[in-house]
Amino acid sequence: MSIVLEAKERSGSQRSILKNLRDSGDIPAIIYGGNTGNQTVSVNVGDLMKTIRDNGRNGVISLQVEGKSCDVVLSDYQKDPIRQDIIHADFLTVDMSTVLQVDVRIQLDGEAAGVKDGGVLQQTLHEVSITATPDQIPQTIHINISDLQVGEHLTVADIYTANQFTINHDPEEVLVTILPPKQEKEISTGEQQEGGLPDNLEGRETSPNQ
Repeated sequence: MSIVLEAKERSGSQRSILKNLRDSGDIPAIIYGGNTGNQTVSVNVGDLMKTIRDNGRNGVISLQVEGKSCDVVLSDYQKDPIRQDIIHADFLTVDMSTVLQVDVRIQLDGEAAGVKDGGVLQQTLHEVSITATPDQIPQTIHINISDLQVGEHLTVADIYTANQFTINHDPEEVLVTILPPKQEKEISTGEQQEGGLPDNLEGRETSPNQ
């Protein structure tokens, strides 16, 4: 079931209008791909953030615009470079029977047995590209690594898809590896130093008497 997000029709893109919009707690947004062309709207930034938290970055949103509803996904957004607040959003209308290609974050669950034995976890892939219909896109792909021993690894082929989506990667691409424990660097360089006293008893250079 899609989560509902309210939006308002918007006209004008002058800087002063957009500033007033953001000052009121809303942000400008654009809906792409509709039957009537692109549509400019505004959404409450707090409601949008809650929608992302509850629905995931790739979840389907039922966008309500002045009494009309359309299914969309959040295709892109822009952040303020300093405050990191979302300042603009792009929505893409979707047909629930049409497949989409999106990136989904990988979440490693559990503590690897090899890490408990002193190994070092190395995650080489943090998200994967998948193809799926909008209602089958997972918020996160979970991978249990509890049984992973030192020297072992998991690949894309180990991801459980439940036949709900297709992964657009080489099945042999490595996701995570447990490396052997780090070797301590030897303090000695292996060269034997000659014994004896320093050039002067204090162990530092001295100037000759004038």
